[in-house]
Amino acid sequence: MTKLTTKSLDNIDNKMEDVDEDSIRYKILQNAKHFKTSWIDLGQSLYSAWKDKLYKEWGYVTFEAYTAKEIGIKKNTAMKLLKSYYFLEQEEPAYLHKERSESPDTTAAPGYEAVNVLRLAKDKKKLDSVDYASLKKDVLETGKDAADVRRSLTGIMKQREELDPAEARAIKRAATLKRFLTTLKSLKREIEISKMLPVSTIKDLSSIITRIESEVS
Repeated sequence: MTKLTTKSLDNIDNKMEDVDEDSIRYKILQNAKHFKTSWIDLGQSLYSAWKDKLYKEWGYVTFEAYTAKEIGIKKNTAMKLLKSYYFLEQEEPAYLHKERSESPDTTAAPGYEAVNVLRLAKDKKKLDSVDYASLKKDVLETGKDAADVRRSLTGIMKQREELDPAEARAIKRAATLKRFLTTLKSLKREIEISKMLPVSTIKDLSSIITRIESEVS
């Protein structure tokens, strides 16, 4: 988990002195101070600042400048924080409700990096519901770190490829045909422009392209 430096914490304290305690800007600064145990709150408030471009009202031209100068967090980290929070809000609202209603166990609480791995895994077509449930348990219940979750995900993906070679071949076939189509269409355009072949032959090429496209689809 990323930790703020003493200089960053001092900077946050100084900023807080000049900011309205009831504002979202103050809330973000407060959450940044407790980054290690309260990244979800920080992610939520950062999401609001990013989505509504509130940082511009606070004198910053870009979100990156705001996070770097005001709370001492790089844009990449800030984006992972807000995306991980939004993922939980959209996909796992029950967990968020539980996390906020119970006393947090910081030894088992998931890190934002691990939640980000789970977020990315959600979109993988080879990952079925059982695989996802297993990863979700590792992240949200066990509190495994991102490195362990990535290893688990890699193992699952390799296993799926080994168990389903036909699907792997189908994916490779489609990719090859798409590359061939791109090349064929490009050559057809050159031939049409230069009139290197008769119109009837060009029509035959068009027919071939159509048939290959149907194979790909």
